[in-house]
Amino acid sequence: MKTGSVREVIEAIKHARIGVLGDFCLDAYWFVDEAGSEISIETGLTTRTVRQQKYSLGGAGNVAANLAAMEIKDIRVFGVIGNDAFGAEMVRLMKEAGIGTDNLIIQDQEWATHVYVKPISGDNEGSRIDFGNFNKLSEDSADKLIKNLSDSLNSLDLVIINQQVLSGIHTDYFRSKLTEVISRNGDKTFIADSRNYAGSFTGALRKMNDVEASQQCGIEKKPGDMVSSDEIKKVAEELYKRYGKPLFITRGSRGSLTIDDKGIIFIPGLMILSKTDTVGAGDSYLAGASAALAAGYNTRTAAELGNFAAGVTVRKLYQTGTASPEEIIAIGQDPDYIFDPEIAEDPRHAHYHDNTDIEIVTSLKSDLNIRHAIFDNDGTVSTLREGWELIMSPMMLRAVLGKRYGDADEATFCKVKERVDEFIDKTTGIQTLMQMKILLDLIREFGFVAEDEMLDEHGYKEIYNYDLMQMVKKREGKLLRGELTPEDLTIKGSIPFLKKLYDTGIRLYLTSGTDEEDVKHEASVLGYDHLFEGRIYGATGDIRKEAKRILLERIIGNIGISEAKTIVTFGDGPVEIREARKRGGFSTGVASNELRRHGLNIAKRERLIKAGADIIVPDFSQADHLLKLLNIR
Repeated sequence: MKTGSVREVIEAIKHARIGVLGDFCLDAYWFVDEAGSEISIETGLTTRTVRQQKYSLGGAGNVAANLAAMEIKDIRVFGVIGNDAFGAEMVRLMKEAGIGTDNLIIQDQEWATHVYVKPISGDNEGSRIDFGNFNKLSEDSADKLIKNLSDSLNSLDLVIINQQVLSGIHTDYFRSKLTEVISRNGDKTFIADSRNYAGSFTGALRKMNDVEASQQCGIEKKPGDMVSSDEIKKVAEELYKRYGKPLFITRGSRGSLTIDDKGIIFIPGLMILSKTDTVGAGDSYLAGASAALAAGYNTRTAAELGNFAAGVTVRKLYQTGTASPEEIIAIGQDPDYIFDPEIAEDPRHAHYHDNTDIEIVTSLKSDLNIRHAIFDNDGTVSTLREGWELIMSPMMLRAVLGKRYGDADEATFCKVKERVDEFIDKTTGIQTLMQMKILLDLIREFGFVAEDEMLDEHGYKEIYNYDLMQMVKKREGKLLRGELTPEDLTIKGSIPFLKKLYDTGIRLYLTSGTDEEDVKHEASVLGYDHLFEGRIYGATGDIRKEAKRILLERIIGNIGISEAKTIVTFGDGPVEIREARKRGGFSTGVASNELRRHGLNIAKRERLIKAGADIIVPDFSQADHLLKLLNIR
């Protein structure tokens, strides 16, 4: 979907009429607090006491909850519950969410509401307690469900079929009756998401994940196994031929794909900087895709909306989350995608230009007419700040652990360090102030520091900047004393390359997530500020004003979107590469080794390709080949 259209889709789906047929479950969270325990007089054993209990809809109920969160006004559920307190709680939650429950059947005999009780003590989740594993659907209940569904079809735009458990409603008898209903109503859209009976439900569209799809084609895959693009493409084609209906196949962080009579479309995954929890993401995707289909949109738009909905819910930790219209719009209007993950993660897929170190990632553009070149500063040109991660990491460790920094056990310390290093790796290239704002979420995640003891983003940035500037000033001093030269503090060949571009008349721009005055000062100290003729931009203390994004928008605003191909962006961080990709410009990822100042940094290579780089260079030592590729004479 193009920018802005996600809002239109969100408004349209609110008027859809959707039925959800399936295995309705309840997720129960019992928070155990041993402080209230006592010795049982009857057994002599220590009791386990529950301080708090929380319930949420699971299984088909979570799909319905996701639809309700998207503010769809007509949602009706078709399923079976037991004559028990859990069933009553499920109905209460549904009514509270605006979900129609008139077609939920109570089966008195041989049926208990499906419940998954999760006892939680401190940070640990204990062995789950399950209800409903011995359920047996009666033929009478099956017939009532089928009748209720059939009587409702004329007033529904789409029916979602959920199959979650083996002891649910999908007996052989019920599935055969349901298939007859689908067959008799060929003008009605049904979409099935089934764990165990994917081969059933003839005539329905299907949603599944890549491992499930592979298994259907006889390919041995376990949950979590990687399924390559080539593999999933073949699998999708085989399944589409088998079922004759569109398919939606989710691929985790690699996005999803859809196939219909127009062919296969890959929807890239979303780049998410924060920690993720994938529980319930498939239900969110199914709800989003189904809602779009019900509103009359094509499979591509449906897959994109499903992608955005899942992208929202995976950010919600320790819960089976849902996605509101505002949250979907926020992520969907300006999405950050992951491009070419297989090439990025496996250097064996790299393709190099004419025996050089220049890696070609996307198709080369023969009509490039470069007139504007945007350079990131740190790590692309300058190495004055090389090693900033070694300053940020311990600073963030102290911020997260607080008073526990000195006495935290090794396991805790290592766990926090791993999260901090992962966070720094993901946020490389964004404004320092934004990094510190996201750091606040990391501090809250671990909970070692009370809210009233936390600094704001400006406070943490001040601590980091002080330590960083001590290192930078020492290097500047050596430069001024002649102990170092500009070549010792820049990426190999970068300054001569800038001069060549300048001499050809190309307008040069310098950007950074570092404070603007510091960028200007450092460019001056290293002797290349004059090449940019005042066009040097950095952070201004306002996280809403990302210099790299604003600069691209300003240039394109001046020259017109159709002239975006006259812009080339050079950067070693994902932000500038991603922003260039969004706007149709050409991007060169500089996967620099800042310590050596030449040669390839494999970790940067992966980040830059995923951000959308067209080509990758380790440095500027092969400038003539690079200029030729860019059609610069």
